[in-house]
Amino acid sequence: MSAFAIEDFSTIPRYYTALAEWLSCMLLAVTFHNQRRLHGWRLVGASAIGLAALELELILTETLPVYLWSVGMVGSAALMLALLLACLDLRPVEGGYVLTSAFMLAEFAASLSWQLYYYYAAYIIGEEQPVAALVTVLLTYALVFTVYGVLSWRSCPSGRCIAVGRREMLTAMVVAVLFFIISNLSFIFPDTPFTSHYAAEIFNIRTLVDLGALAVLFAMYFQQQELHARYELDAIQTVLETQYVQYRQSRESIDLINRKYHDLKHQIAALRAEPDPQRRSNWLDAMESDIKVYEAQNKTGNTILDTVLTSKSLYCQKHGISLTTVADGALLDFMDAMDICTIFGNALDNAVGSVLKIEDKEKRLIHLSVSGERDFVLIRVENYFEGELTFQEGLPRSTKGDDRFHGFGVKSIRYSAQRYGGTVTVIAERNWFDLKVLIPKNSGKK
Repeated sequence: MSAFAIEDFSTIPRYYTALAEWLSCMLLAVTFHNQRRLHGWRLVGASAIGLAALELELILTETLPVYLWSVGMVGSAALMLALLLACLDLRPVEGGYVLTSAFMLAEFAASLSWQLYYYYAAYIIGEEQPVAALVTVLLTYALVFTVYGVLSWRSCPSGRCIAVGRREMLTAMVVAVLFFIISNLSFIFPDTPFTSHYAAEIFNIRTLVDLGALAVLFAMYFQQQELHARYELDAIQTVLETQYVQYRQSRESIDLINRKYHDLKHQIAALRAEPDPQRRSNWLDAMESDIKVYEAQNKTGNTILDTVLTSKSLYCQKHGISLTTVADGALLDFMDAMDICTIFGNALDNAVGSVLKIEDKEKRLIHLSVSGERDFVLIRVENYFEGELTFQEGLPRSTKGDDRFHGFGVKSIRYSAQRYGGTVTVIAERNWFDLKVLIPKNSGKK
């Protein structure tokens, strides 16, 4: 049997297209499992409503004239976006970015399945068979979505969508729209040098162009992942260097203060030699006592930790923050100076930033401890907090407005701990934020 002419050509049934669109959304909801907003029966209910809405929308728009055909496609895309945002914890920009892949995947799966069926119907048996159509569609969908799912899982081991901005979303959408127009051009304008009247050619054009769109979107996604990882690594490295620079500046400031206090002790000794009233003697005693208190504080046994703690202590005193420390600094002798600065500097900076938001100064509490636990060094920083905290990949999400690249302080702590085979855990409950860093004793840096 010869190929069907355009006037004999039957388009893909709308219910099969709706099924492909729904499967695409559900596949991405499974892929980004760590970013899922709904679980259990709620997810099942939302997905069922999404499938019904897609089926109804495509069936209702089936009678629209060809020049309004794009309106139905826009409606389907809007419903797919709503389903994605309902199932996944995505910003609208990220949802739009994910939508491009979901939409083109559905287009490719539907086009390929119907192309295979019509090849069988037109060239092998010479007639249409609904049962054969159903079997072909289901088998093709199973193959396409399985292959895409495997590729997605391998490219997204964290189970999260990479953070993207408006520019990345618009670029992906422009690519998807252009490929979609080219793939369906023969339906609207069959009489051009770039279109065809015949079903086989139309299907070839549409399937291959949709496949090309998926390849381009995948390549863009991989590139975004690489840029995201590079940006994150650069940001973490900047945090490391910043903490070390702060340590060196603090060391210089504290050395200057120590010299001043040393000179002051000599001045006090000279004043004591003079015949002074009792009041002055009492005043000098108080000054000397203050000096002794200063000299005694933050003497942990590790000079680098002492410097960091002294700098942070002075800041806390100035801002009405109660910082208590119980630390055996000698346990940290095997660690590099930069790693000590990174872990303690970032942990205390995060804690200070949190308690400064509390108006009641009696609740501005921070406690730091360093202790030995069998064959491990346990670093623990606790602070009181108010409000709600949400977590992403085990890290608290940024409260500074833009969480596209959130939690670099804690990420840099984890990065430094992992260099020694250590781990970082964060718990926030009952208004207490608890950061724990566990590092094997005397481990070599990796």
